[in-house]
Amino acid sequence: MFESFELAAATGTGGGSGIVGLILPLVLMFAIFYFLLIRPQQKKQKNRNSMLGGLKKGDKVVTIGGLHGTIMEITDDIVVLRVNDVTKLTFDRGSISHATSSANDGEA
Repeated sequence: MFESFELAAATGTGGGSGIVGLILPLVLMFAIFYFLLIRPQQKKQKNRNSMLGGLKKGDKVVTIGGLHGTIMEITDDIVVLRVNDVTKLTFDRGSISHATSSANDGEA
């Protein structure tokens, strides 16, 4: 058993290629995780942030809980939605799931 280690050390076959053999799979695994998990999640987050930043008064939206409404007032962190003619509900801006139509869609 010790003879094989001495033989490998004497010939130099076990040193450099062993480190490359260990690092290469880790780099490959990180690249796969980046392109399959991290990058798509970053793109999705960027699209969501731009959607939340582009909200304006009159947009029809859906909340994370599934409530449909029209934006009556909007600030940096609060959105007031009109659900029907008399009901207005206040939500955090981050609780908006997606916009179904914008205020400009009805004017054209």
